Amino acid sequence: MRLLAFALLGITLISVPQEIELGREANAKVRREVTQFRDQTVASYIVAIGNRLARNARGPKYPYSFTIADYREINAFALPGGPIWINRGVLHAATTESQVAGVLAHEIAHVALRHPATQVTEGAFANWGLGLLSAMLGNAGGAGAARTAAGAMANTAFLKFSRDDEREADRVGLQILTRAGWDARGMVELFEILRREQKRDPGAVDTFFSTHPSPQDRIDELQSEVRRHSGGRRDSAEFQRVKKRSLSLPPPHKTPRA
Repeated sequence: MRLLAFALLGITLISVPQEIELGREANAKVRREVTQFRDQTVASYIVAIGNRLARNARGPKYPYSFTIADYREINAFALPGGPIWINRGVLHAATTESQVAGVLAHEIAHVALRHPATQVTEGAFANWGLGLLSAMLGNAGGAGAARTAAGAMANTAFLKFSRDDEREADRVGLQILTRAGWDARGMVELFEILRREQKRDPGAVDTFFSTHPSPQDRIDELQSEVRRHSGGRRDSAEFQRVKKRSLSLPPPHKTPRA
């Protein structure tokens, strides 16, 4: 009953080391199932942005990693303990570097706030039972339990966070973005792009809308926060070169349906 009460209250029972281990297992599974974009120039650029943002995240010092999925849809997701994936479609839709940085900052905020760990705690109890949750907490099962939990978590595709989680990740992500030296407007501008794409090419944003709240709601909630920040890096010649390079390569795939 105690575990049930904790799960219902949204309390994270998984320790940071356990969370990192779960994330490693889940990320290994995602790597086997997701088509990775392996162009070194583009990948290194995304890693550099991600690392700069991660240095400005508060909370546990996670081993963040940043990987590009070779899919055309505008989307990104975070796994427990630090792995973050961003679709190549984000690069193609974005018009400035700060917009891409805003997407990564939002996902980093989810990890820093331990939202994935909370989801795993609740999901483990609700979907997989008390036995697996106890094993994940170190009472039994060890690495085998971590693999089972990670596999089940990866099979649910991307964790669906609550509206409150998304709002909190937007707010904290904006702080990470500006502390790292980027223009706060980039985050709002990316939501505006999503809103336009929903009308122009709904298929490009279906996955995003299945796991995230409406961009208009998020724009409205962020506007006052953005006005408190001024300055910061908006764009760079490097972003434009990387985007041009990505666009010149074979086009990204459509995300396969589960």
